[in-house]
Amino acid sequence: MKTLVKSILTAMLLSLSMLGVPGQVRAAEYAVLLKTLANPFWQTMKEGVEAEAKKSGVEVDIFASPSESDVQAQLTLFEDLLNKNYKGIAFAPLSPVNLVQVAAKAYKKGIFLVNLDEKIDMNSLKQAGANVEAFITTDNVAVGKKGADFVIGQLGEKGGKVAIIEGRAGVASGEARKTGATEAFKAAKNIELVGSQPADWDRLRALDVATNFLQRTPDLAAFYCCNDTMALGAMQAVQNLGKTGKVVVVGTDGIPEAIQMIQAGRLTATVAQDPAKVGATRLDLLVDAVKSGKQIGSDAEPKFVPIDSILVTKK
Repeated sequence: MKTLVKSILTAMLLSLSMLGVPGQVRAAEYAVLLKTLANPFWQTMKEGVEAEAKKSGVEVDIFASPSESDVQAQLTLFEDLLNKNYKGIAFAPLSPVNLVQVAAKAYKKGIFLVNLDEKIDMNSLKQAGANVEAFITTDNVAVGKKGADFVIGQLGEKGGKVAIIEGRAGVASGEARKTGATEAFKAAKNIELVGSQPADWDRLRALDVATNFLQRTPDLAAFYCCNDTMALGAMQAVQNLGKTGKVVVVGTDGIPEAIQMIQAGRLTATVAQDPAKVGATRLDLLVDAVKSGKQIGSDAEPKFVPIDSILVTKK
């Protein structure tokens, strides 16, 4: 009987702590809200945050939306964080606008904010009377250009027809990569950009998009894909049509499976970011901001911290 009562009391206390009952003391002062953990890129970023937290001796709670399309779930997660007494929150919005209002609420509660990867709509945020301490990301226009430049180099003087497989329409990071690649392709001699189409960061959708491109343009020479998940789908389309080694496929992010496929000679290259470094850097900035005790003014310019990318090939 005593064991049963003890178990019930333990369950009640756990439930109360999860609900954020006033007066409960949280071990973690910091929270990180990622886009999703369904993508290896974000799993690696989570590991980077955890490693840096351990190194710095701070506690951090990490949350993520079920998918990169579930904007409502991410909004609900952020709203829940406002009731848990965090001093600082780092977040990667699924779109430039889906977290504007809740981020403004957090700022007005005195919570320190760091924005990463997808840039929040700063005009809307400042109109709401709020701001972020810093914005951390890779220069995605440069990422797209780097991928396209590699494609151009691979095709050589002969050139050829190329296509871009985009991310989700309206998502700033994907749009920037598309812009960088598009500008590079259009500036190159003997390169014809035959189309640019979104596949919503999804592997199966990219398989369909790439298959359609290859069927409409049998002499297509290359794909630039705005993430590796879609590049793996494009790679599969190339393989299904018996064109492995004949069509260049370049992705973005440097996820483990993409690296393996490059080593196996099935994927041509990827423009690798360093998600672990992005995660670690944003936690450091968040901790430093909280320790300063002075929240950034709503009209001030946030710190911009760029993280470089590298081209990964079989060589």
